[in-house]
Amino acid sequence: MGVDVIADMVPSLKGKVSEEEWKTRVDLAACYQLVAHFGMSDLIFTHISARIPGTHDQFLINPYGLFFDEITASSLVKVDIDGKILDETNFKINPAGYTIHSAVHGARHDVDCVLHTHTTAGMAVSSQKQGLLPMTQHALMFYQRLAYHGYEGIALNLDERERLVRDLGDSIAMILRNHGLLTVGGSVAEAFRRIFYLEKACQSQIEALAGGAELILPPKEVCETAKEQFMSLSSTDTLEWPGLLRILDRKGSMYAH
Repeated sequence: MGVDVIADMVPSLKGKVSEEEWKTRVDLAACYQLVAHFGMSDLIFTHISARIPGTHDQFLINPYGLFFDEITASSLVKVDIDGKILDETNFKINPAGYTIHSAVHGARHDVDCVLHTHTTAGMAVSSQKQGLLPMTQHALMFYQRLAYHGYEGIALNLDERERLVRDLGDSIAMILRNHGLLTVGGSVAEAFRRIFYLEKACQSQIEALAGGAELILPPKEVCETAKEQFMSLSSTDTLEWPGLLRILDRKGSMYAH
């Protein structure tokens, strides 16, 4: 089933939802397609969500069954914190996705986007006892701002939400042990930037450890300096986002349908 066929199957919601919601839908659909473009997807599994602007109890998530490069703005599913689908749609949602994303959106009102992946490097680092090492500049973006959550099986137990929220705290990212990676952001663009660099940090760690040579880790004071530098540069107005959208436009993507 091609993306153009899916676009034909799903009526456009442009003009039928608020301008703010439509922009969020377009950004979120683009984010799904960018995750696929950069090789961070996992068939139809994993998930990204975005809060409906002006609400604390509604968010958009992927239609379960579509590949990430098939997702469009109009095909995204709107749900509330209780998992109720709010719009007429032929799609369902991933139950595990609901568990994770409803937990974060319900507790972190500063977060507008939650992004979760199952990449090879992310799963590998999540299974290493030491977690993410402060060995590269990319890794230092998350220094003392990275949380960990122990594996409890597929996230179908709603009781796990309390522990997810507790472990995440006010961090910008979390490693789900034996599972994968999760980032949050004040915008879709910010959450994507964070997963992009967290993924690269994990890739670098796995490759460096595979090389077998002794690692050089920056001193603690340098790590703290880098952390402060990254925090001072942090912004929801990510300069690279328009360029990322242009990548999709050049591919002829229908993310904005």
